[in-house]
Amino acid sequence: MSDALDTPLFDPLAHHLNHGQADLIARARKLGAERFAPRAALHDRDASFPTENYRDLRDAGLLAVCIPQQHGGLAADYLTYALAAAEIARSCGATALTWNMHVCSTLWTGALADDLDMDAPTRAEHERRRTLHFRRIVAEGAIYAQPFSEGNASAVGAIPFGTAAKPVDGGWLVTGRKVFASLSGHADYYGVLCTERADDEGASRRNTLYLAIPAHAEGVAVVGDWDPLGMRGTVSRTVEFSDVFVGHDAALMPRGMYFQAATRWPHMFLTLSPTYLGLAQAAYDFTVRYLRGGRRGSVVKQLAVAEMRIKLEQAKTLWFQAVSEARVDPTPEQRLRAYAAQFTTMETANDLARLAIRTCGGHSMLKSLPLERIYRDSRCGSLMAPWTAEVCLERIGHGSLYNEGETGG
Repeated sequence: MSDALDTPLFDPLAHHLNHGQADLIARARKLGAERFAPRAALHDRDASFPTENYRDLRDAGLLAVCIPQQHGGLAADYLTYALAAAEIARSCGATALTWNMHVCSTLWTGALADDLDMDAPTRAEHERRRTLHFRRIVAEGAIYAQPFSEGNASAVGAIPFGTAAKPVDGGWLVTGRKVFASLSGHADYYGVLCTERADDEGASRRNTLYLAIPAHAEGVAVVGDWDPLGMRGTVSRTVEFSDVFVGHDAALMPRGMYFQAATRWPHMFLTLSPTYLGLAQAAYDFTVRYLRGGRRGSVVKQLAVAEMRIKLEQAKTLWFQAVSEARVDPTPEQRLRAYAAQFTTMETANDLARLAIRTCGGHSMLKSLPLERIYRDSRCGSLMAPWTAEVCLERIGHGSLYNEGETGG
């Protein structure tokens, strides 16, 4: 009899996935189970980057998962990528989370950018530039990071990014600092969000640039230690930029496009959630396997597993609906559902890990078993900008009580 745990998170038939989607998702899950899971404990213990996993991702073509076919990629859409990332997270949350940072550099510049308004010359120039970046990934196996946070409100869109790009002949001089920069010291390029501003200009969110800065460019430095509670294999140290020159071809998006995307394509910030959905599934999977080893006859244990299954199904259903709705210019209801899916996924992942520990008992917390790592990794989800738990709650509450454009009491 086959083990139900060998089934995917989302059954292809029940969720109307095509053969290509099902095949890619199965490939990601197999890679995670066979290669990433056996290495996860080591990278968690040492807070070391899973370099071998990235070699496997490259060999499987998954570094180019969202790159269009005409550029040599697998042309996965938003939903397909998200489902594959969730499967990888069942085996190694840190690998799935850092893979997201890399993939977003191609998803944002690829299918997402295709939905944005550009005049013909701007679109032609964007196509020329992204071809350069796509070629690095497909032909050279280049890895792109996406340092986002600066330790202030810029990541959530409340203020402009403090990292500045000063226009100079042939490009920009970039100066600033990014914290929690996943893949730091291991990426080939940092996809940096920064504010374009001349000496006499004020900062504006509308002037956000998205630039690919070579990791070994003069003026780039990775500093500080990395010894966190969870997601230790992401190696998210601080990256500093001091008058780093990059040419115009470093632009991953044309001027004004990031601001347009953040305003009109909000699901671009939901791509962290697949990792935590995968962790939620992993916590449930562990519990079922553990109890099948000899304690499943307890009614108390059966009730606990039932509670976990219900919470998991609720999170998965909401998440799948929200991810399926990812598009430019979503309706207000779709936008609120995306916030709700983010909040629910992040909180449910750790809740299931908590229940798993309580249900399985003391031995399940040993570091020789994955549940202790799943618990720590899942606790980090609600903190992740730009859609932290608090941001999601605030936006859901405000968006439910006010119509768009309304102010006042």
